[in-house]
Amino acid sequence: RENSSENILSSANRLLLHEGRLMLAESTRLLDVYLFLFDDFLLITKIKRNKKKYGGSDTSSIPVCPSLTPELQSFIREGGFCTVLDQPIPLDRLILKNVEPV
Repeated sequence: RENSSENILSSANRLLLHEGRLMLAESTRLLDVYLFLFDDFLLITKIKRNKKKYGGSDTSSIPVCPSLTPELQSFIREGGFCTVLDQPIPLDRLILKNVEPV
């Protein structure tokens, strides 16, 4: 929902425990996603790459939040961004299972 997604990360008490890239199997295709694991929910975002080139400008000077992983900082500097794929999953409703590789 647009109105609730604006304040999704606004809690001052929320802690980012881990973040990283993952391939998500969705029916017949694989999605390149970036996960953010907070102490109260899991946020799945879809990785998008900007196809436009910025007229030879130096993208290394783009300011990026220093708390992000170097991988995500580099991705953002290259014009990439993440969009929220679905509603955050509360950790008290999340079940993890080991599966065999496909």
